[in-house]
Amino acid sequence: MDFSSFDSRGYRTVDARTGYGEWVETYEDTVEDAMDIALFDRLTTPRWKTANRALDLGCGTGRTGAWLRDKGVTAIDGIDVTPQMLTVAERRGAHDRLIEADVTATGLPDDTYDLLTASLIDEHLSDLGPLYREAARVATADATFAMVSFHPHFIMRSGMPTHFTSESGEHIAITTTVHLISDHITAGIEAGWRLAEMREAVIDDEWIAVKPKWERYRNHPISAAYVWRQTSHLP
Repeated sequence: MDFSSFDSRGYRTVDARTGYGEWVETYEDTVEDAMDIALFDRLTTPRWKTANRALDLGCGTGRTGAWLRDKGVTAIDGIDVTPQMLTVAERRGAHDRLIEADVTATGLPDDTYDLLTASLIDEHLSDLGPLYREAARVATADATFAMVSFHPHFIMRSGMPTHFTSESGEHIAITTTVHLISDHITAGIEAGWRLAEMREAVIDDEWIAVKPKWERYRNHPISAAYVWRQTSHLP
């Protein structure tokens, strides 16, 4: 769904590779763990410690990779389209291998990963289908795919795109698309995934303590987690 009809900011907009390349130095100062890591923590379906090999799609600076290591995942590869983000992730050292590639066309071999994660990347994709299909292609027959995304309600209600403040003080938006929950369900099922768990996070006291101006969004959903299971590959 086109974000422009909800946009209340009117910031200059750039593509994901450009935007995250500029945002990289302050990214971890502005993205709160309550948005995604807290939701990963609530999931009960993924068996983190028994994963043979994990793929961190849109790994960014390595936040999710570091969390996976802390949860006992011992082998992790990371994919990201932004080289500056990969440089930071390399310094962090949570991944065994980092690859610069699009999450919808990773170039990785089939049937490789029994655990896949993606966090806060889907809003930059115009179509969810290629992401779910690529994840299914590289997944093993018994794989789990855990994804955290912005809740469509929050994007629509706030009119706020993914954005950052440049060194010059300009607020810059990164291309944002609104994906309904039904868009995720449809794309996942069509790619051969089966939904095993779903959770949503709302703006609560923890959020208000970090962002007092968000009091007007109290009790509104802000992010959602989907856990998919792969029981067989598509023909």
